[in-house]
Amino acid sequence: MTVLAIDTSTDVASLSLWQRGQVIWTRELSSKKTHSSALFPALEEVRDIAGKIDRIAVGLGPGSYAGVRIAIAAVLGLQIVWDCEVVGLPSVLGLGGVHDSFRVIGDARRGSWYYSEVLNGVCVDGPRLLESADALKELLAASEGLLISTDELSADWKSERRLPDARILAQLAALDLGITQRDDLEPLYLREPHITPANPTKVG
Repeated sequence: MTVLAIDTSTDVASLSLWQRGQVIWTRELSSKKTHSSALFPALEEVRDIAGKIDRIAVGLGPGSYAGVRIAIAAVLGLQIVWDCEVVGLPSVLGLGGVHDSFRVIGDARRGSWYYSEVLNGVCVDGPRLLESADALKELLAASEGLLISTDELSADWKSERRLPDARILAQLAALDLGITQRDDLEPLYLREPHITPANPTKVG
């Protein structure tokens, strides 16, 4: 199986191509604003070297909502062109090896946090939202194992910072591990999107 994996859930995006049981191509893209300008040239490069793509795997977050939406829109277009399967995995799975076990925490903004536990390429808990740092600390005290975060956290959390790696997501997707969505992909929502209603138009 030939698998293309894409993760754009953080400021550093990654793409990887898995073929004949190994990674044959990978790219890392860094952007503080948007991945769209760098992502599409990289996808053009993939098209030139890959031949037939059987499956495209997308990291669904948690992370940048806009970044994940860009990746989803891109692969849905490629699915039509390449006539391939599209699958989604939690981006946290790309933080450790396929057979690793670890915990993941992250700042979910507005005073809240998220937590996930990964075992052998599968999220066995989460990603789920915790409404306060105290709630997260209580949960961490009752669990054990390597603690990872995609955020730069204070030393008090004793977490190791890593970013999702498309090479790991590609391998997982090739092994049919960790997949949570197929074809109709949506970012992982920790909470309902916050939308500020427009001010009503004054008449008269």
